[in-house]
Amino acid sequence: MNLLRTILSLLGVTVGIFSIIAVLTLVDSLEKNIKDSLSFLGSGVIYINKWPFPEANQEYRWWDYFRRPTPSIREYRELEENLTNESALAIYANRQNSIIKYESNSVGDVSLIGGSYGYSDLFELDIVEGRYFTRTEIASGRNVAIIGANIVDNLFPGGRSPLGKVIRIKNTKFTVIGTLKREGDSFIGFSSKDDDCVVPYDAFRKLYNTGTGRWNELESQIGMKGVEEDIGLVELENEAVGIMRSLRGLKPREANNFATNRPEALSSILEGVFDTLSIAGWFIGLFAMLIGGFGIANIMFVSVKERTNIIGIQKSMGAKNYFILFQFLFEAVFLSIIGGMAGLFLVYLITFIPMGSLEVTMTLKNIILGLGVSATIGVISGIIPAALAARLDPVIAIRS
Repeated sequence: MNLLRTILSLLGVTVGIFSIIAVLTLVDSLEKNIKDSLSFLGSGVIYINKWPFPEANQEYRWWDYFRRPTPSIREYRELEENLTNESALAIYANRQNSIIKYESNSVGDVSLIGGSYGYSDLFELDIVEGRYFTRTEIASGRNVAIIGANIVDNLFPGGRSPLGKVIRIKNTKFTVIGTLKREGDSFIGFSSKDDDCVVPYDAFRKLYNTGTGRWNELESQIGMKGVEEDIGLVELENEAVGIMRSLRGLKPREANNFATNRPEALSSILEGVFDTLSIAGWFIGLFAMLIGGFGIANIMFVSVKERTNIIGIQKSMGAKNYFILFQFLFEAVFLSIIGGMAGLFLVYLITFIPMGSLEVTMTLKNIILGLGVSATIGVISGIIPAALAARLDPVIAIRS
């Protein structure tokens, strides 16, 4: 009967710890997978765009941005000549759902990207075979291309090397000079570099109208990566804003007619969602642990009553109050930690469940948190029964 009562009491702690740590583990894994999927935006980067990134809890006033000019090749060249706090700078544009052909093979859903020389440094292209564009190829807009792993698999099956082969984009010939390292599928549906085809920016402009600063077929954007010494990219942003305002002839009191975007803005929106999910997990788990805590307290009260005679004998033989206190408190904490470990084990089992592209991992931080919460519940549940046991009069306890 005591074993059944103990198991039922520990079940509350197990469910509580499982609820909290399962939600925190899923939220942490979700956050990591989403941030990895957003890695295509780069790190330590500022973008100059026509449209600003949305901000949390703020209305997106698209009508204020609609008539803005788009970043142009002329502005990029001025920034390239005058910026002093950048480690990489590039202007680029892309066309989704492009089709690339080689002989009788073709592949769709390709992200065709036209980038200037600094594009490789800005987005850290990992070329496994071949090379990147030379400055001469970029300046002359030569028809050369670097393709992703999925494009290689579809156009050149059987492990054939694509280097030197001529592919067709919009019926225009491009020579393949490099291939990108495979990245795998993106968690939230963004295309990875596996589906990218990168060509020189001026070669891209032969196919699509962009980079003029006016309403174009495709909008270009300028990306800038800062240097380590520029904490928060403050100097880089100030420099870029000053140059852009001068190029566009803005008066001191006129607002910017361009946006300086940071990937961190999107991360801050996601963090608010993750915080809400974490709070929900704590709320559900604490209710379950409250039941478990009352169960453990009940076990300890019964244990004190059943062992009153033994407590009296221990105290008559010289046992101090703190010894009795810690004896019962240790039992309460031990029981609670057992329940917590059972909850953690159930969370660990979740990590083996296939969830598509979502990779669930249980971190050491969450394990320590689960054990810490369990121990705290044990202390809170056992402190009063342990204190009552420690204060028992030895003579009365022996007679009971």
